[in-house]
Amino acid sequence: MVKHIILWKLKDELSEIKKKSVKENAKKGLESLLGKIDGLESIKVNISGLETSNCDMMLDSTFVSFEALKAYSVNPNHVKVADTYVRPFTKDRTCLDFEE
Repeated sequence: MVKHIILWKLKDELSEIKKKSVKENAKKGLESLLGKIDGLESIKVNISGLETSNCDMMLDSTFVSFEALKAYSVNPNHVKVADTYVRPFTKDRTCLDFEE
């Protein structure tokens, strides 16, 4: 199994209302990919960080293999969600991929 963890910080210029909307849309869009991408075993987006957090969203996903993760990154379903609901609104992205 391969874990794919991402932390995002949203752009500063977004209002709190817009940030809430972005987080909800990203969560809905990314979590909807389960069952649509081969090798994606689980996917969860956490948008409810405590006030001590220094990021706005976290993706926690599991893949059957590193090859499945690489295929996910270019899968049209994933690219569409990322380009629509995540990338336009984020200023920082931190990623950690590892084998379990």
